[in-house]
Amino acid sequence: MSSIRLFILGSLAQRGEMHGHQLKLLAEQEHVHMWTDISVGGLYGALKRLHAEGLIADVRTEQAGNFPARQVYAITDLGRGALTTLRREGLSEFTLRPDPFDLALTRLDPDRLDSLPEVINARVAMLRELLETTVTSTRRARPYLSLAEVFALEHREQRLLAEIDWHENLREALPDIVADETARTHLPPHQPPPHSKDCSQQ
Repeated sequence: MSSIRLFILGSLAQRGEMHGHQLKLLAEQEHVHMWTDISVGGLYGALKRLHAEGLIADVRTEQAGNFPARQVYAITDLGRGALTTLRREGLSEFTLRPDPFDLALTRLDPDRLDSLPEVINARVAMLRELLETTVTSTRRARPYLSLAEVFALEHREQRLLAEIDWHENLREALPDIVADETARTHLPPHQPPPHSKDCSQQ
């Protein structure tokens, strides 16, 4: 499911004809870079692709003062059909992307285990700062948001809160993790760690 296609087609369907700069301003106003995987800088390229596929059509050219002429686009019937599919996919799919942190956590440097608490503390601080920024942005934008948009932004807040809670539990378990990693590094070659199981016996 392409978020940027959903954003463009959905915006044109809801707000009517727009040019690329208007879509860019809308994306910035809604802070889509904070709660979607949309790159604001990728809007113009996406517009060209949608136009080539016949999902949007150029309806006229606008020019204000000395600014460059801008092509105004409208969604087509084919685009509305694609939008229906994108909406359905967006509302039904669940995305849980792997976090590189998890892999790094299972491949720790045995010579730098003493720095692990500092690394995790910095990560928790970063997450808390991100949460604070998100809450502040949502509070400022709230008067201009629809109820659905409020829930969408609150979804990000709840995800961040869950991340912080998990990291706090991880921080409490760090002494045990360090002890476990230390024990593993002193095992004889080719000997499995004590808590591993022979898959053939399961």
